[in-house]
Order: sequence, then structure tokens, then C-alpha cells
Amino acid sequence: MKREEQLSHTHAAILKAAREQFLSQGYQATSTRDIAKEVGITQPALYHHFSDKEVIFLEVIKTVGEEVQQGILAVNDELANVDQPDPVAALTEVTEVLTGVHPRDVFTVIHSSFRFLKPENKCQLGMVFMQDYLTPLQQFFELGVVTLQPDVKPQDAASFYLTSLSPLFNTFHHVGPADASQHEQTLALVRLILFGVAVK
Repeated sequence: MKREEQLSHTHAAILKAAREQFLSQGYQATSTRDIAKEVGITQPALYHHFSDKEVIFLEVIKTVGEEVQQGILAVNDELANVDQPDPVAALTEVTEVLTGVHPRDVFTVIHSSFRFLKPENKCQLGMVFMQDYLTPLQQFFELGVVTLQPDVKPQDAASFYLTSLSPLFNTFHHVGPADASQHEQTLALVRLILFGVAVK
């Protein structure tokens, strides 16, 4: 293998290992030493490709964010061509885009990293979060598939929805029957998000 190909292969392997660790463990619990070990290279060799952990994290979140954005926009496009789509089924489909990419609570993974990042990287991460997560979700709530309360704006609905997904990412805080499948849990949580816990 030529040196250029080897460098490209190692670069991709670093990002793959980093993605698995950052998304499952979070920013703080992941070290460049662990990433390098997973790839089978030394820590100094890793720094030949990336200047520090923050740069790797940003690269991972940008890639993951693009996947989330494309997935949600695809659902939005699909819904725009359906007469009277079911709101629960529609939001469940959006939710499964997120859970398909994120093994841990997306909100926690991104926001828990903020206090460890340099201001310029925090700014970049905030832009990714807004562009790839909140904006497509806001567009979903603007479609009219879900009838919002008169005083709830689509942007607020998107933020609330995203912060309400944590029960899907852990076994301690569970929604629905104990033996419910991931899809059944998602349906139960989506119904709670859309309709609340009380009858008017």
C-alpha cells in the first residue's frame, strides 16, 4: 500500500474508532490513547493526523450530524407528499433516524462536551447542533403533521422533543412495558411527548 493510501486508511480508522467511543461513552470519557489503541497505532501517530481530541470530536459530530440531517429531511420530504399522515407514526420515524445513529442520548453527548471545548470549537459544535439537528426538526414541526398548541413555536417544539428522548437511551429510565421492543418504547415515548400524561 502506498504511503498516501496508508495515511488515508489510518485517518478513516481513527474517525471510525473515535465515533464509536465518543457516541457510546461521551467526550470526557474518551481518550486519544484509547482511540489510538483501538486503531492499533501510537498516540503520537494519532496526533500526526489530528492536532487534538477536540478536532477529532468535531469531525465525528459533523459527520454524524450530516447523517441525522439527511435522514430527517428525507422523512420530511416523504411526509410532504402524504395526505393526512399519522403524527405518531411520523414522529416515530424521525425518532428512529436519531436512535439509529446515536447509541446514547444525542443531547447529552453534544451538550456535556461544551464545558471542555475551546470557545471556537464550542461555537462550531453549536452551529452543527442547530443546522443538523434543530433546524430539520423545526422543519418537521412546521409541516403541520403535528398540531401544536397555539403558543408553541416549531423551534420550541423541536428543542423540547430532543431533550425528551433520554428514556430511549438507557435501561434505568424506561418507558412502556419492561419487555417492550425498541420500536414499542419509541412509540410510547412519542405518544407521551405529543399528548402528555393527562386527559384534559
